[in-house]
Amino acid sequence: MKAIRYSRYGGPEVLGLEEVDDPVVGPDSVLVKVRAAAVNPVDWKCREGHLEPVLQAVFPVIPGWDVSGVVVRPGVAVPEFAVGDEVIGYVREDFLSRGTFAEYVAAPVRALAPKPRNLTFEEAAGLPLAGLTAYQVLHGVLEAKRGETVLVHAAAGGVGSLAVQLAAHLGARVIGTASEYNHDFVRRLGGEPVSYGEGLIERVRGLAPEGVDAVFDTVGGDALKVSANLLAPEGRLASIVDNEVVDYGGRYHFVRPDPQDLRRLSELAEQGVVSVHVSETFPLERAADAHRLNQEGRTRGKIVVTVAGEA
Repeated sequence: MKAIRYSRYGGPEVLGLEEVDDPVVGPDSVLVKVRAAAVNPVDWKCREGHLEPVLQAVFPVIPGWDVSGVVVRPGVAVPEFAVGDEVIGYVREDFLSRGTFAEYVAAPVRALAPKPRNLTFEEAAGLPLAGLTAYQVLHGVLEAKRGETVLVHAAAGGVGSLAVQLAAHLGARVIGTASEYNHDFVRRLGGEPVSYGEGLIERVRGLAPEGVDAVFDTVGGDALKVSANLLAPEGRLASIVDNEVVDYGGRYHFVRPDPQDLRRLSELAEQGVVSVHVSETFPLERAADAHRLNQEGRTRGKIVVTVAGEA
């Protein structure tokens, strides 16, 4: 099969399209014909070696953790999926080597759920990592509730845009930081947009004078200090990018595969509760360009790599 691989850490230029062996399908896995794979900031951070302390790279590495596609062969111990089933997955292992930027991927059952029938393969590919991150933080870490006010940073991004929708579905009031260009987009998601930059504390306080009940940080750095200053007395703070959040009394969360959470996200997508905005798609051979664009950090929604051909 064809796959994108890199054999050393570096910039997008280390990514190349190569002919590689087909994946071996273990007893608890299924072989998925990849139709689309989303790009996430963690992909280029892995590629540059920033996650080496927690994720060993076994070179050469096929990047990518998000996938949507079609089951072509289930493992011998897999009754959950059959040939022809359309699935989505957050296919992450505890090391870097066998990713989703390929024509096929052997995905463990624990990483998969049925694909939402109302989403395209491109849209569905953008749901697993970002959706699970938003879902797990809002439900498990922040425990957001109806009637509370939740501040979501980078509300127009991949994780942020899904967090806005999920928090609104919980019945929370959602304030989202975003550039002026994305304010209407955030409103359509169900949030109240505020601009980044100097004066952010005053702008948020203008909407929530007594502070916010929960902050979902996807930016890190100075945003943590700002967030801490915006919390109500019993407010909660969570970050998915900066573990220094603990210094401000908050919690750090690294998303994990969970088939029940992913199945619930698929159901919410089919119910129209959450949607995935795909800003741009690239064919597999242009994965380096997709990485470059994602690394600029100004993406509305998701960037997706597509793989040609039917299962």
